[in-house]
Amino acid sequence: MARYSGVIGYAKEAELVDGIWENDGVIERHYYGDVSRISRSLQNGSDVLPDFRVNNSISVVADAYAFNHFHLIKYIKWEGTNWAVSSIEVQRPRLAITLGGVYNGPTA
Repeated sequence: MARYSGVIGYAKEAELVDGIWENDGVIERHYYGDVSRISRSLQNGSDVLPDFRVNNSISVVADAYAFNHFHLIKYIKWEGTNWAVSSIEVQRPRLAITLGGVYNGPTA
């Protein structure tokens, strides 16, 4: 099992009016953990080139912020690339994060 040390990008929320929230950028926080699964797949779709996806699972030791805001996680930086998160499982004291395709959205 490989070690992980890197950042996780969270959507930052801002309240417009009472009870109405919007994403207002991204913040990054640093975490440590383990890479528990490394795999990849090519998905043929309607594109000329197939979509490259990883199905890696990274388990990070979570803090209170991670547990309270895991629903806002947008990406995780691994091996120099920002990867979109396809699923998150709470396994206290850790979060098990499964990666998908390359993340191309806003970053911090």
